[in-house]
Amino acid sequence: MKARIAVLPGDGVGPEVTAEAARALAAVAERFRHDFEFVEAPVGAAAMDAGQEPLPPATLALARDADAVLFGAIGSPRHADPAAKTRPEQAILGLRQALGLFANLRPVVPQAALYHASPLKESLLQGVDLMIVRELTGGIYFGRRVREADAASDECRYSNAEIERIARVAFRLAGARRGRVTSVDKANVLETSRLWREVVARVACEEFPAVQLEHQLVDSTAMLLLTRPANFDVLVTENLFGDILSDEAAALAGSLGLMPSASLGEGRRGLYEPIHGSAPDIAGRGIANPYGAIASAALLLRHSLGLEREAAAIEGALAGAIAAGVLTADIAPRGASPAGTRAAGDAVIDRI
Repeated sequence: MKARIAVLPGDGVGPEVTAEAARALAAVAERFRHDFEFVEAPVGAAAMDAGQEPLPPATLALARDADAVLFGAIGSPRHADPAAKTRPEQAILGLRQALGLFANLRPVVPQAALYHASPLKESLLQGVDLMIVRELTGGIYFGRRVREADAASDECRYSNAEIERIARVAFRLAGARRGRVTSVDKANVLETSRLWREVVARVACEEFPAVQLEHQLVDSTAMLLLTRPANFDVLVTENLFGDILSDEAAALAGSLGLMPSASLGEGRRGLYEPIHGSAPDIAGRGIANPYGAIASAALLLRHSLGLEREAAAIEGALAGAIAAGVLTADIAPRGASPAGTRAAGDAVIDRI
């Protein structure tokens, strides 16, 4: 297979971890005889520092032309003023909108070799295999914003169509997994959540009768993720709730550095990134965990290129590296000598 992959390293540790993910993809291409072309472009603070917009037109054109986008991280202390008119984070929001990426998938599967890295008891982690499906282009992050002298407001708005399409993504995923969807809302307070619950229930009844649906309030879901996480299969929720819950769920795996994500739309093109952020305090030190970025590369192979065997090869190599004890500082046991970013990447690539 020939594929063009846009590589947008971004800021902070983004270039370091994205480099390891790209190396893993290159190793897969060599082993399975594919032809992957990697084209890199600036985005976020890196673009701003070069005198460009956070999402330069050429970068957006590359992303639109590519078969998939491998993304690093966004954010820099140099551009951290929340009141600034132009901010690095506008790049990722712009990419999601321009590419129509409305569904964010965040799998959470704790590995036995990393139970020590989670604050939860081992008994709670056994059997956990869940998928958080977050609506990505609606809700409060994209609503009308008003700032007055002594007050401010952010509008949260959802349409039937926006809820229907994200619900279908969740139900299709559940149909290929254990057949259970938990729809997360705040229907006891918010009108948008009442609409959300009604629409999700209708889609389930009319289109996916074989999938079991339960509704759960977001506050109780936050508690249940830490007290009975193995009971969840697929969780689907709106933008703000999904942002918060998916970061909380990283505690199950042991570190934000392990967590991959896929942002998808109606077609096969998607954007793939670790969820850990730019971590400017450790940028350039060669100690960042690349496993979330490498796992995101596996999702790229699966969802955008349709290469399941190749995706499984990366995931198997990643699990093997972790089981062998090649652990970066965020997941290494106390007193152990942690691996650096490059060494962790090498451990995966050797196993591919």
